[in-house]
Amino acid sequence: MKKYKSLDAFWMPFTSNRSFKAKPRIIEKTEGVYCYTDEGRQILDATAGLWCVNAGHSRTEIAEAIGRQALELDYTSPFSFGHDIGFEFAERLIQHTPGNLNKVFFANSGSEAVESALKIALAYQVARGKAGKYKLIGRELAYHGVNFGGISVGGLTANRKGFGPLLPVDHLPHTLDLTRNAFSKGLPAHELEKADALEELIRLHDASSIAAVIVEPISGAGGVILPPAGYLKRLRELCTQHDILLIFDEVITGWGRLGSAFAATEFDVVPDMIVSAKGITNGIVPLGAVFVDDAIHDRIMESAPAGAVEFYHGYTYSGNPVACAAGLATLDIYEREGLLTRASGEIGQYWQQSLHSLRDIEQVVDVRNYGLIGAVQFAEGAFGDKPVGAAFQGACYDNGVMIRAVGNSIAFSPPLTIEKQHIDQLVEAIRKTAAELF
Repeated sequence: MKKYKSLDAFWMPFTSNRSFKAKPRIIEKTEGVYCYTDEGRQILDATAGLWCVNAGHSRTEIAEAIGRQALELDYTSPFSFGHDIGFEFAERLIQHTPGNLNKVFFANSGSEAVESALKIALAYQVARGKAGKYKLIGRELAYHGVNFGGISVGGLTANRKGFGPLLPVDHLPHTLDLTRNAFSKGLPAHELEKADALEELIRLHDASSIAAVIVEPISGAGGVILPPAGYLKRLRELCTQHDILLIFDEVITGWGRLGSAFAATEFDVVPDMIVSAKGITNGIVPLGAVFVDDAIHDRIMESAPAGAVEFYHGYTYSGNPVACAAGLATLDIYEREGLLTRASGEIGQYWQQSLHSLRDIEQVVDVRNYGLIGAVQFAEGAFGDKPVGAAFQGACYDNGVMIRAVGNSIAFSPPLTIEKQHIDQLVEAIRKTAAELF
């Protein structure tokens, strides 16, 4: 129900505000895999909100857990004070992390978790007497949030330009290759050599100056760009060989999106840190986390004098009790309903088959998928001199489905509770929208 006089006061993020306010899309209610507009229309949420509502919308268990926690312990400072639910949540989380990633540093979002991971990497190098290792390596077309560290290692030009000097970084090339890998089902077979570009960067900067490499196992906001088979393992080998930390940004790929709790598990590659957010609380209460290898944590602890603060970093809302309650209830659902592995089964196969059926649309030049994430890319110039994504997103919404626009691509990451009839609805809406626009 409308309780505001105008749309003017809210400066919306990552939005063409003038276009939106001329033709607003207002969501009033959510349930399951659907959103409902202020006009009463049902919209299939094929993006899980913003890559985050993995267990589906309006889960009663999560809402009730939030309410109970807010009445019992709504907030207490995380600086030199603690609360039971924060320690409980951390212990539950590391039951799902690979290797020795047994320490959890809480933040409030993916952006802040990335900043935290980068600062942990730098603090670790200082703690072991290698302060000269301060440079960071990101990747083209990567998205690592919008804080200064994140946009520095990120590789999306629009997010970087206009904000002045950034951190000392360099970037690996992206792995998107339509010439050799178009219409790959799952991980593409070609471009493994792109991982060897890290050796070239190491020769240029020297390993003695590089603190860490950070990559998304699958680039989300860049257009659902998958790593070639063996690519992540090669990065791991090179980082180990040259004494460089490897960080996986799993804000999108974590919590069942690919068919395992984390891409690190799915692809059998253990990084030194994993960045997490979004699905960690089903997107309902903001919370981010960095999962850190024991050895990194221990070195930072041991390098500080007894009684001193070991790491001068944190947030007012780190490990917020209400957010932890939402996270625990979310984990209960994931574990009880088998959602962390569901994308690797029959529904993931149906997703792949259905998305790839769209390759017969004349303007489609690629379909990419893994687990329950995917993208369709259209030919350059298919919509005149403008990228087609934004127009496709708007028209698809009019046809009853919410998708993401990424340049000439459209991207999808539905709730992990999606069923075959919902996938059919998505494919039908894409076909209808393509017929209207092209």
